[in-house]
Amino acid sequence: MKKGLITLLFAILALSAAIPATARHKNFKVSVYVRAFEVDKMKDSQWLESTWKTISSQLDVDKIYLETHRDMLLVDDATLEKAKAFFEKQGIEVAGGITYTISEPNDFETFSYSNPEDRAWVQKVAEHTARHFDEFLLDDFFFTSSKKDVEIQAKGGRSWTQYRLDLMNEAGRNLVVGPAKAVNPKVKVIIKYPNWYDHFQGLGFNLEYGPQIFDGVWTGTETRNPAGNQHLQNYLSYNIMRYFENISDGRNGGGWVDSGGITMSMDRYAEQLFLTAIAKGRDVMLFAYNQLLNVALNPSFRAPWQDMGTSWNYDQMTAPFKKGNETVTPTTMARIADVVLRQADELVGKLGNPIGINSYKIYHAPGEEFLQNYLGMIGLPMDMYPTFPEGRKTVLLTAQAATDPDLTSKIERQLKSGGDVVITTGLLKAVPEKIADICELQCDDLKAIVNDFGRYGKSEKDILIPQVRYLTNDSWEVVSAGRPLTNGVSGWPILHRATYSNGTLYVLTIPDDFGNLYDYPAGALNVIRRTMSKDFDLYLQGPSKVSLFLYDNKSVIVENFNDDPVDIKLVGTEGDIKLTDLETGEATDPSMTLKPHSYKAFSYR
Repeated sequence: MKKGLITLLFAILALSAAIPATARHKNFKVSVYVRAFEVDKMKDSQWLESTWKTISSQLDVDKIYLETHRDMLLVDDATLEKAKAFFEKQGIEVAGGITYTISEPNDFETFSYSNPEDRAWVQKVAEHTARHFDEFLLDDFFFTSSKKDVEIQAKGGRSWTQYRLDLMNEAGRNLVVGPAKAVNPKVKVIIKYPNWYDHFQGLGFNLEYGPQIFDGVWTGTETRNPAGNQHLQNYLSYNIMRYFENISDGRNGGGWVDSGGITMSMDRYAEQLFLTAIAKGRDVMLFAYNQLLNVALNPSFRAPWQDMGTSWNYDQMTAPFKKGNETVTPTTMARIADVVLRQADELVGKLGNPIGINSYKIYHAPGEEFLQNYLGMIGLPMDMYPTFPEGRKTVLLTAQAATDPDLTSKIERQLKSGGDVVITTGLLKAVPEKIADICELQCDDLKAIVNDFGRYGKSEKDILIPQVRYLTNDSWEVVSAGRPLTNGVSGWPILHRATYSNGTLYVLTIPDDFGNLYDYPAGALNVIRRTMSKDFDLYLQGPSKVSLFLYDNKSVIVENFNDDPVDIKLVGTEGDIKLTDLETGEATDPSMTLKPHSYKAFSYR
C-alpha cells in the first residue's frame, strides 16, 4: 500500500512539473525559437542547462519552439524528447518547428517540390515532428525558388508564379498538414510568413488559400535596417501584423523578431519588438536561442540620443538588476528584449483594437510594393484588406487594386454613398480607363522635378514625381509643387481632387522613389493627413518619419523614428481634444516634442 502511495505521489509531482507555470506576461506570450543546430546540442545536458541559465536569468520566457529540421539536419528522437522534458520541467510551454531548407548559405536553397525524393523527405520531416509535438510551426522557408529541370518540365505553360502557387498549395496539404495529422490527429500546423509579403506569390506563398490550409499563421515583423536590400521600413513591423490578422480571420498567432538591425543601435531592435506588441500580437517570438545567447551587449548599441531620456535607456538595461534573491549582470541582448517587452506589456493592456485607413490590396497583385509602409512612416495609420472596404468615409486604392474588374463600380458606389476615395498615381497610371468614368485624368511616363510646395513649405531635396494632367475646372489641385512653384513657371499636383456625386476622388502623387515621401514638407503632409483622416477623431501634424497608431477605445500612440527630436501636434477632426498620458496618468498638451526613437501613448476625449 505504501509503495502504491509513493508511486502516486511521484506521478503527481511529474505531472505538476509538466504543467506550464502562470503566464509571465499579461497581454501576450514571449516565445523563443531554437534552431535545429542548437536543439541538436541539447543532447549535452551541461550545454543545455548552462545556456538556458544565461538566457532565462535575463529574459522571462513563456513558450519555446524546438526545431526538428534545418539544412538537412534532422534532430533525433531522443534529443527532442530530452529537450522537451527539460523545458516542460521549467514550466515552459513547448512546441515544435521546421525550416524546410537544403542550405541557407546557398541563397536559401529550398526543396524541389516536384522532385519525388525531395517530396518524400519533406513528408518524413513533417511526420517526425508531429510524433513529438501537438503544435509545430514552419519557419520562413516553405516556398520554392528551384528552377531545376524537373521544375521546368512540371511548370509547362504556366507562369512561374502560378505554377509555384499551385505547387505549394498542394505540398502544404499533401506533404505537411495531411501526413502530420495522420500521425498525430491533435497536431496544429502553423505557417510563419516572412516580411516580404508583396513578393510572396512569385515563390509560392499563397496568402489567399494558405491561411485556410494551415491551422494558423505567424508574422515576420523583422524590419532590421530599412536601407538593406529588402527596403523594409520601420512601420512594416506593425502594418504586416494587422494585414495578416485581416486575412487569417483572427488566427494570426504572433510576430517574429530577430536581432537584425541591432548594430544600428539598441533602439532599432527595441522598435521592432514594441511595434509587434502594440499591433496586438498574441505572442512575440524571439529568433533565436543562439542570438539571445551569443549577441553580447556592446557599447556600440548605445546611440548618442539616449542621453536625452528616450523611451528605452541602454544604461538602465545593461545595469545589474535583482531577480528574486539573485543579482544578475546582463550580458546579452536577451536583457534588452525583456525590458522592452515588459514595458510594452504594461501599455498594451490599455489599448483597444487597432484601426486605420482601409487600403484595398488584392491577393497576389503587383504594383507599388510595400507602399503602405512608407505611408505609415508619414503619419497615415494603415489597415490593409483583401476586399474592397465598405462603410468607410475614406478608402485608399494603390496600384494593387488595378486588377479588380469591378473597380469602377466599387469606386462609384463609395462616392455615391458620400465617401471619399484616394487613389495613388500608380493606380491612375495602371488603369486610366477605369478612372475616366469618374474623372478624365492622365498619368503616364512624363516626370517633373520639384522641391517647392508653395505655402506648404519646401523640400531640402529635389523630388522626381509623375505628372498628373487634368482638364481645367473639371478637377482641382489641393497641394502643388514645382521647381520653384513660387514665382516659377510650372507646378504639378501632389494632392488632387475631383468631385463626383456625393463624394470626392483624390489623387495622391507618389514619388518615383517612395522614400522621397519623407522629404515632403510638414505643411503638405498635414493637408494629406487631414484629408485622409475623416474616419478618425484626430490626425497628426508634424514632419515625416513619425507614425500614428489609433485604437477603437480612444487611445493613440505616436512614435518618432527620426534621430532628432521633432515637434508634433495631435489635432481633432471635429474640434479640440484633451489628452491623458496612458503611462503616467497626467494631462498632456496636444502640442508636444517627441524625443528621438521614442513614443508617447495617450487616451483622448
